[in-house]
Order: sequence, then structure tokens, then C-alpha cells
Amino acid sequence: MTTAMVAVYFEVAETVINNLLSRHREELEANGLRVLRGAELQKFKELTLSSCRESYPQPRSGMALWPRRAVLNVAMLLRDSEVARQVRTYLLDMEYMARTAPVDNSAYSPADSLDGHIDRSITHILGTAVVPMFNALIENSGEHRKELIALRQDIQRVERRLCHHHTRLRRLEGPRKDRPLAGVMAAIDAMNGSEFEEHIAGLLRRDGCTDVVVRGGHGDRGVDITGRTPDGRPVVVQCKRFAPHNSVTSPDVQKFLGAAKVLHKADVALYVATCPFTRDALNISAEGGVTAVHRGLLEAWSAGTALNALG
Repeated sequence: MTTAMVAVYFEVAETVINNLLSRHREELEANGLRVLRGAELQKFKELTLSSCRESYPQPRSGMALWPRRAVLNVAMLLRDSEVARQVRTYLLDMEYMARTAPVDNSAYSPADSLDGHIDRSITHILGTAVVPMFNALIENSGEHRKELIALRQDIQRVERRLCHHHTRLRRLEGPRKDRPLAGVMAAIDAMNGSEFEEHIAGLLRRDGCTDVVVRGGHGDRGVDITGRTPDGRPVVVQCKRFAPHNSVTSPDVQKFLGAAKVLHKADVALYVATCPFTRDALNISAEGGVTAVHRGLLEAWSAGTALNALG
């Protein structure tokens, strides 16, 4: 959009937009605003403005081009524009909806995946904000009517593709016998530490363990969960809810190994993490009799696959 188009959209004088540009140039440029000058401006004039010299004022020293993000930035800065107030209200409503939307922490609910939520949010924004904005611009910007109509059609095609993609995503995320349920790790990543420990305790009980007790917190003596395997052997578990890009290191495993074997005299020791293990950590685990339940193994276990160490 040009500065004139932005002014038309917000129903203010062009000088108001120019004053905003002067006062908040750095912020607007960070959000995509671009000012054409020199040869770049001349080329733009030749390609875009040559057919409308009489109806469109020809820029002399420079021309500002506003992407959608910069236009929304203007809505945050304008005080005396009813359109800007409506845009701000809409953005605040969207932030509230995103912040207060209920989160399903169940590891067995693929329908509400992160990708699906993003698809629905983008589709909603396109249909209720972007397309109406183009409609208003088309009505008030005759010199670029064809280009704006083409852009609106492109956006509407994207909206239709997102709807189609969301339908396919729900179908693909459905349970199948040959793979774990999709969305398992997304649900686990959304848990806090206590919820994660309870989730692991639930998996132990599901697989036949008894006397399962969550001991996470102060005074846990180096383990988070204790219990007994289905055949009665003592089992201890360390739960680490790390970011997926982190890794469990050798010192982490060594510390747990001492607590599991010396303090608790456990026959089965599980180190369960939402991230990978380093090679040294895996070697220490194997040598010390600790089962390293890494992110991939945790996903399969949560989706129903039995853990061999408990058999």
C-alpha cells in the first residue's frame, strides 16, 4: 500500500500518516515499511504509475510502501481514527482468545494439534480482517483496482487451501495401527513439571506397575517416582521436562545412577526425558543399568507401546 492508500483506509489526511512516519520511522521500518528513492523509485514509477499520471500524484523525492504489518503498526499509533480503534480492538480480542483458549494436555487428543490451531487462526484472520481491508481499499483506490482484486483473490485462495489442509491434517492425525498417535509430544511439551511426573506415573500404572508414588520436589532423594514392576522389582524414575533442543548429559545420568542404585537399591532405573541424550550419557546409562527413555521412546511409550524394561 502507498501512503495515500493507508490514509484512505484509516479515514485520515495523508499528512497524518506522513507525520507518523516521521515520528516513528525506525519502528515502522522494522515492521516492513520501505521508502523508494532514486533509480528504484524511477523504475517503480515507470512500471506502476505511468498509466495513471493524471489521477495519481507523481512522487518526486521518495515514495513509502507499506506492507500489512506496517499498516497494523499504524493502527497502534493513530489516536483519532475510528478504523484504527476497530483494528486495535480486533487485535486485542485475538490476543485474548489465543491466551484464554483451553489447552488439552491429554497425550491422546490429536484433533487439537498446534498446526491445526494455527491453520484455524490464520483462516479466521484472513476472512475477518485481511479480505475486508482489501474490500475497503478496492472501493477507494480505483487506480489500483485490478491489482487489489488480484491480491484479494490470491488471499482467498490461500484461505481455501488452509481449510483443505486442516481437513487433511485431521484425517492424517487419526489413530492408525502402524504408528503412534500424532500430537503426543505436543501435548507433553505443554505440561508443567508436576503434570509430566503424573503422566509418567500414569504410564507405569497402565503397564502394570504397583505402589507407584510421585515423590518429585524437595526431599525426593534424587528420584521423582518410585514403585514396583509387575513382577515385584523396585523401580525408580527420574523425569526431566527439557526443551527438545537440549540434551541429557553424562553428569545428569551419573547423579541419578548413584541415587537409584545406592540410595534406593532399585532393580529398574528409568531416566525419562523430553529431549535426546548425548552419546556419553547413553554409554553411562548402558554401563550402569539405567534405561534412557529419550524423546522418541517417550512418544512411543505414551502412545501405547510397552516399555521393555518393565517386562
